[in-house]
Amino acid sequence: MSDSQITSLPEVPYATPQLSSPREHLVRAADHLWRVQDKTERVLGHLRIVADPLGLRYRAERLHLATGAFRIVGEFWRVDDAISALRYS
Repeated sequence: MSDSQITSLPEVPYATPQLSSPREHLVRAADHLWRVQDKTERVLGHLRIVADPLGLRYRAERLHLATGAFRIVGEFWRVDDAISALRYS
């Protein structure tokens, strides 16, 4: 028998956010991360849900291939604002 003790709860994946515009759709990439794709399946960037003391925030990100790191475009209260930032930047 093991004496190890669980000190944190397991991560629970969030449901896919609903977009108001039919121009883009989301494809799950991880528990809290989605690829944002347009109608031609071109990847515009990524959407990440971030927990905030005041509620959920939606972070628009782009993958920087040279470093393999995500670059933050912006953080928003509304998912549609995050998608717009990726669409127009």
